Amino acid sequence: MKGLILCAGKGTRLQPFSNNKPKVLLPVVNKPIIYYGIEKLVKLNICEIGIVIHPNHFNLFMEEVGTGERWGAKITYIFQFDPLGISDAVKHSESFIDNEPFLLLLGDNLITQSLDSLCQAVLNDHNEAAILLGKVKNPQDFGIAEVYEDKIIGLEEKPSAPKSDLAVLGVYAFKPSIFEAVHSIRPSARGEYEITDAIQWMINNHYSVAYQKTDKNFSDVGTMDRWLDANRWMLQLMEEEGVLNKELPYQGSTIIQPVCIDPSSEIINCVIGPYVTIGPNVRLESCSIEHSIVLEDANLNHSLYTIANTIISPQSVFVQNSGGSSK
Repeated sequence: MKGLILCAGKGTRLQPFSNNKPKVLLPVVNKPIIYYGIEKLVKLNICEIGIVIHPNHFNLFMEEVGTGERWGAKITYIFQFDPLGISDAVKHSESFIDNEPFLLLLGDNLITQSLDSLCQAVLNDHNEAAILLGKVKNPQDFGIAEVYEDKIIGLEEKPSAPKSDLAVLGVYAFKPSIFEAVHSIRPSARGEYEITDAIQWMINNHYSVAYQKTDKNFSDVGTMDRWLDANRWMLQLMEEEGVLNKELPYQGSTIIQPVCIDPSSEIINCVIGPYVTIGPNVRLESCSIEHSIVLEDANLNHSLYTIANTIISPQSVFVQNSGGSSK
């Protein structure tokens, strides 16, 4: 089984932070988002991985991801010049997949659910496709599945009148028959080749499509609010798993867990936490920060108020409770 991670999106809702690098290379708990997807695949012994990117980003990916040696994987980059939808990205990957089953991930999604059962649904249970579903509060923002008697009977991308609250969470297992589907559909009203339309084509043509529901944490890190939310629950998860460094002696500072602080950063007379990630080469003095992300090379001194629900880089600041961003 091969792996495929889609990373060619523009990330416009994460600007200005995504102006200089693709959103999948932005960090959650000091690790690029795409690393979590690669680790998911490798944990399933899927070590041949294709990553779909815009060609302009090739050097950035080579610098931060490389060709997979650090994970014991082999990464192949696949170019998608225009972001025309997930099904279009799958089309571009056909020669890489080379008639094998594959697991497809969206590069900006964080999924905590084990994906082994999804893979087995295609490898061993005679299904042509399997998708991961989860309940969401805003179904109009997702691809939505309509389920009847434990069968998927309909899929719709970002419906104005959703028929359920079961969202397609950006994880799919496919046999090569998906390529017949992606070559058979037309662009949607959005001008994109939707993966939901391709899976609906499979259902209409009597291919077996399975699903798995999850109640575990997941996040599409496509907006500032979701980025902050992903940082919060990932820190919580890491604290529960005991993998956060609790020995954080910083001069005159109070650290309220869970937090993640890069060891290259300097923290002086601060109150940090809970739910704060501080990236490399940051310098903070006399600051109080909670529920926030401080990106690489930021420098803050003598803040007069508690910084909360905020993403900070040397060039830009997003404050969640102000509803906007400023430079």
